[in-house]
Amino acid sequence: MSKTASILVVDDEIDTCRNLSDILTDRGYRVDMAFDGPSALDLVRKNAYDIALLDLRMPGMDGLALYREIRKLRSATVALVVTAYASKATAEEALAAGAWQVLPKPVDLPRMLTLLDEALGQPLVLIVDDDSDLCATLWDVLRERGYRVAVSHDEHDAARDLRERNFQVVLIDMKLPRGDGGSVFQRVRQTNPKTRTVVITGHRVEMDLLVQRVIAEGADAVCYKPFDVPRLLSTLQQLTEGDRPA
Repeated sequence: MSKTASILVVDDEIDTCRNLSDILTDRGYRVDMAFDGPSALDLVRKNAYDIALLDLRMPGMDGLALYREIRKLRSATVALVVTAYASKATAEEALAAGAWQVLPKPVDLPRMLTLLDEALGQPLVLIVDDDSDLCATLWDVLRERGYRVAVSHDEHDAARDLRERNFQVVLIDMKLPRGDGGSVFQRVRQTNPKTRTVVITGHRVEMDLLVQRVIAEGADAVCYKPFDVPRLLSTLQQLTEGDRPA
């Protein structure tokens, strides 16, 4: 990893929080702690965390409510929910909220560390599109297939995300409310020339000249809306594995 992986630990049991923080810090992670939901959100607004370890039951805002808010702010953060009240219903609720795994307390440290490595190994994808419903659907589809997914709705937000993370693939809508896909493509190239790019648009005729220009400048593929989902997934797989789609 070119950047030190960052983890946010949130638990109202202060000793538990500090113990986990010490263990993770000793293993080279950058770790921040919070003892309640509002404090955690303050940190999330300022920092991009790779993983959030969230206690399920906390006063005021529980772990799932907290993660729903984190997902709005930093959708690429992977959530591991930790609970002393693990059950099938708890797991289903957590997964429905978008959490990745549920770990029972007391935490099995070797399993937790294995899961952290697995989560950090998932390819990072950025979706830049102003259609919130489409982004939410793609987020679910890609998370189910083992991608970490960030979402930006305009060029300004995309610029922030590109500064904070090294994405393997960026999906760029050519028509945006602020800025345009061509400008986002240039930002990707300037930020990390190794990042692969997929041009997307639902305005095939209107955006054709811009699409062709960006492809000529080095974009790797184009996918038109409504998406052929299997083709999109195949394209992403090829790009994250280092191939150029045919």
